[in-house]
Amino acid sequence: MVPSTPPDAPKIAASSPPGDPMFPSSALELAVVGTGRLGGTVAAVLERGGHRVHRIRRGQAIPPSPIIWLTVPDSEIARVAATCPRSGVLLHASGATDLSVLADHPEAGSLHPLMTFPGDAEPSPPIPAAVSGSERARQQARALARALGWTPFEVPGDRRAYHAAAVIAGNFATTLLAEAARVLEHAGVPAHDAPALLAPLALQSLRNAAAIGPRGALTGPVVRGDQAVLDAHRAVLRSAAPDVLPVYETLLHATQRLANTDVTRIETNGD
Repeated sequence: MVPSTPPDAPKIAASSPPGDPMFPSSALELAVVGTGRLGGTVAAVLERGGHRVHRIRRGQAIPPSPIIWLTVPDSEIARVAATCPRSGVLLHASGATDLSVLADHPEAGSLHPLMTFPGDAEPSPPIPAAVSGSERARQQARALARALGWTPFEVPGDRRAYHAAAVIAGNFATTLLAEAARVLEHAGVPAHDAPALLAPLALQSLRNAAAIGPRGALTGPVVRGDQAVLDAHRAVLRSAAPDVLPVYETLLHATQRLANTDVTRIETNGD
């Protein structure tokens, strides 16, 4: 069961979906440049919500529009931005790219969903969305985010740190599940079953961490100070999956820091 959220804990609520009575009634007009997974998904959602969307494919001229949103690969942003009309607001959808690539446009910014878009289906809410740029660009980005049912928040600092955090929480979480599944195979569980069997534990742990904070949600041998169990883990990994052992050690050290346990005691007794 997920522990109740304390009063001072930050909350991310899903914005009202398109068609909801609370959804903004004024329709937006924009050009979505790029028809990949993100571009195709957001264009379809906006069209269903009654907004006017110009879908722009590679090589097509980009028409003047109140909002132009570049959902192209990071390496293409500067090139495509150079072909965009200077009127209106120009946004890119990159998490890692700063706004210098849009410097020629007076009203420029970014709207990046803090979410993975692995296919054609729209991810389930809540979907936080990072907003940055000029005041007008941020205003339009927030309006666009809400039109999509996303929850906008501002990222005024270093976008490299923002994107690194996103990769750790998103991409690396997937890798971590894959590594855990490989280890579970050595316990005799079929490879095709292992990820799905571990997923409920992983998801519930993340929900607990979001609800009460990562430190309060920690359970297991590190919190208990169970040295014998940690040593047993090291032993089996050393023999069965030695390439996973460095991953385990790095995460163990990070977990010890989080739990504020005696790092030296556990590490020196491990080998």
